[in-house]
Amino acid sequence: MTALAHPVPESPPTSRGARLRRPRVRPALAGLLVATALLYLVRLGSSGWANAFYSAAAQAGGESWEALFFGSSDPSNAITVDKTPAALWVMGLSVRIFGLSSWSVLVPQALMGVASVALLYAAVRRVGGPAAGLLAGGVLALTPVAALMFRFNNPDALMVLLLVAAAYATLRAVERGSPKWLVLAGVAVGFAFLAKMLQAFLVLPAFGLAYLAAAPVSLGKRLLHLLGALAAVLVSAGWYIAVVELWPASGRPYIGGSQTNSILELAFGYNGFGRITGNEVGSLGGAQSSGSWARLLGSEMAGGIAWLLPAAVLAFGALLWLTWSAPRTDRTRASAIVWGGWLLVTGLVFSYMSGIIHPYYTIALAPAVAALVGLGADRLWRQRANPVAAGILSSGVALSALTAYLILLREPDWQPWLKYFVLLLGLGAAALLLVADRLPRAAARGVAVLALVATLAGPAGYTVATAATAHSGAIPSAGPAARGFGGGMPGGGRGGIGSLLTTSTPGQALVSRLRQDSGAYKWAAATVGSNPAASYQLAADVPVMAVGGFNGTDPAPTLAQFQEYVANKQIHYFVGTGSSMGATSGSDDAQEIAEWVAQHFTATTVDGTQVYDLTS
Repeated sequence: MTALAHPVPESPPTSRGARLRRPRVRPALAGLLVATALLYLVRLGSSGWANAFYSAAAQAGGESWEALFFGSSDPSNAITVDKTPAALWVMGLSVRIFGLSSWSVLVPQALMGVASVALLYAAVRRVGGPAAGLLAGGVLALTPVAALMFRFNNPDALMVLLLVAAAYATLRAVERGSPKWLVLAGVAVGFAFLAKMLQAFLVLPAFGLAYLAAAPVSLGKRLLHLLGALAAVLVSAGWYIAVVELWPASGRPYIGGSQTNSILELAFGYNGFGRITGNEVGSLGGAQSSGSWARLLGSEMAGGIAWLLPAAVLAFGALLWLTWSAPRTDRTRASAIVWGGWLLVTGLVFSYMSGIIHPYYTIALAPAVAALVGLGADRLWRQRANPVAAGILSSGVALSALTAYLILLREPDWQPWLKYFVLLLGLGAAALLLVADRLPRAAARGVAVLALVATLAGPAGYTVATAATAHSGAIPSAGPAARGFGGGMPGGGRGGIGSLLTTSTPGQALVSRLRQDSGAYKWAAATVGSNPAASYQLAADVPVMAVGGFNGTDPAPTLAQFQEYVANKQIHYFVGTGSSMGATSGSDDAQEIAEWVAQHFTATTVDGTQVYDLTS
């Protein structure tokens, strides 16, 4: 065991054989990136608008610069989405350049996925070498929740790309104690905040600890550099918050997701600490849940992320042990701290948070899992002559095979043979790894291939099934069948929880009605909730006001403001009934507006949907 913990060279071997193999690395990397692009791009348009909530905002940004900057749900700027809009900037610019289509909305997400794989490879390669980098990149590409979200238009894709970039910059900073690279890492994290707010900051403890522990400069300089990086985070995240907060409320759209028209409330309340405590004003009843250490291994989360999660934790521990007596500046240990700290902090928060959480959030864990698997497997394989290293490597393969088997048990009708194949092959490969150092070189490589196949067959199959499945609505999930909530439905809908969290496909008669004289009004229609509004807006290509925002619980507009809009002939139609959502908190203005409309205007049924002409 002492021999195992003895430090080995930080960089991979540079023997003549290793140098001769270098020309093979670029084709392998190119193959990985091309395969990732195909996985994320083929049949991408089958998901249609995916999350229509964000697609409508991208549509608005493609038409209005004001809507693009603020992240408005409609081009007439009634209310914003309930996130800071960095991801919408990318989609909105794509729509402006290429026109509105599902491809112009979704292709940027797929390209972010390819870029994330490339950056992860680069980050891991600097410490573990090309083989570790390729394995890490492959694991990320084949993580089901990654395939789900890099083919979807939620903000998570941009956040993950920026966080991987920040990790890469942090590791570059650690190498020579570079404040410039550390500041770049801070800037990347800051802009990741503008994609999905406080969730982006969960990586900061790991990044800061790695630099403080391993940068080859004095302690004073390390602390000073970290203060500079923290300033970079605050400036790159805070400039937008300051601009919006200081902008006169009368000159911008209402900040969706807040009860006081404040982006600070949105950032630190509904989308901030409220997600941890469950105190989210305006959220829907029943959306919160109690946490557990096993949440990530449960039926909702496991299929997306759990396949290699236990192996990643094991790899983290192994890397720390292997480098225990190494010099303070050891780059392998610093890398383990970056990725392991990322995994532990984010994983613990996801496991125990009491507020709203969805399975697709776990894409934030995927880069850390992939990096730890790549680094740990490569390091342990190179030290397989040591019985302890061989035992840890064997345990990781066996644990991964067992995890895959248990996940696949929950899919009895999908590829029922796969769970047995993975389990038997994995246990066999794990046994052979214990004696791999005694086998001929070719046979040892064969064992390594068997171990890789056993480890990746389960998640790879699940990932391909995920990519082959169309996903739409507010809450997508990974796997061979679309189990997410909020997918598209025919017709217009009448209100209530189903219609507020789902999208619909309006009939042609309703679309024609919404387009009628639309140019004469600021909003062609209004309806309760952002998802119904998005459905109508995308179908008719006219501005539709989302009364009450995403959940229908924001006080935007108030009843008095809505009555003023109607009196000034700024809204043509009101669509739907605005049935009660049963929210536990938030504003009742949307319900009051729906009731006022029903009392003062006559409904006409168009394609099964109630439509009120507010100008009659």
